[in-house]
Amino acid sequence: MNEKERVESRKQTLGAFFALVVILLAGGIWILKSGTKPAVTLASQDKKADANRAPADANKQGGKNFRPDHNHPAFRERVNERERMVAIQIRARDVKDPNVLKAMQIVPRHAFVPESKRRYAYDDYPLPIEYNQTISQPYIVAFMTEALKLGPDSKVLEIGTGSGYQAAVCAEIAREVYTIEIVDGLAKTAKERLKKLGYKNVFVKAGDGFFGWPEKAPFDAIIGTAAAERIPKPLLEQLKPGGRMIIPTGSPYGFQYLELVTKDKDGKIRKSRVMPVRFVPMTGEVQK
Repeated sequence: MNEKERVESRKQTLGAFFALVVILLAGGIWILKSGTKPAVTLASQDKKADANRAPADANKQGGKNFRPDHNHPAFRERVNERERMVAIQIRARDVKDPNVLKAMQIVPRHAFVPESKRRYAYDDYPLPIEYNQTISQPYIVAFMTEALKLGPDSKVLEIGTGSGYQAAVCAEIAREVYTIEIVDGLAKTAKERLKKLGYKNVFVKAGDGFFGWPEKAPFDAIIGTAAAERIPKPLLEQLKPGGRMIIPTGSPYGFQYLELVTKDKDGKIRKSRVMPVRFVPMTGEVQK
């Protein structure tokens, strides 16, 4: 083979090599593009699962992206006041659950009261809110939350949203909180407030809490923030076996008690009075 033929042979070999490289690269790109990849929808991307409307299947919406985000400036305000509140009003009164103590320290109570009352937000008493309702004393909120024994997978039903403060405290611990408010204006205000504060795992509905939220039942925990003379039967039915309920019962104008209700694995109900209290009355069907 002469020199000219050798040069031509090398050109052909190099050409074949580069052609093979191009084919392999193209094939690899095609594989990457056509490979199967699971579709992932974050809660914030799911238009059917906004911060205050229950998703079609909330149980499948859990995870880090479905937790309160704490980005609102209120969480960074008055931190020292919350620390004192927890130390003096709550921990000193024998509330011990670390999750409850942490939640009470995180949630900015001043964001849940009318502007005219915000200077008193961390004082040791209930405060008036819109529509002649009240936001409960911090200690009572902590006590009731601890009684539920919430965990990170708990699904909670609240009867009486009010300002939304109790729902926010529960949402710091539990996976999901479903809350019902019979006063339309309060429900709307609480819904907007909770959404603005970043509570993606709280779902607000305007309606009569007597009937609960059967579409989302059963619940690991149920909390009532308005006093009824009797515990509504639908709430007992929607409590999961092994679940816990705390609710004020008694006369709107007389004695009231926090009543702790447990349901064992066989569905047997046990009730016990744990503390005298004073709550606004539950209205609607329960009054009939």
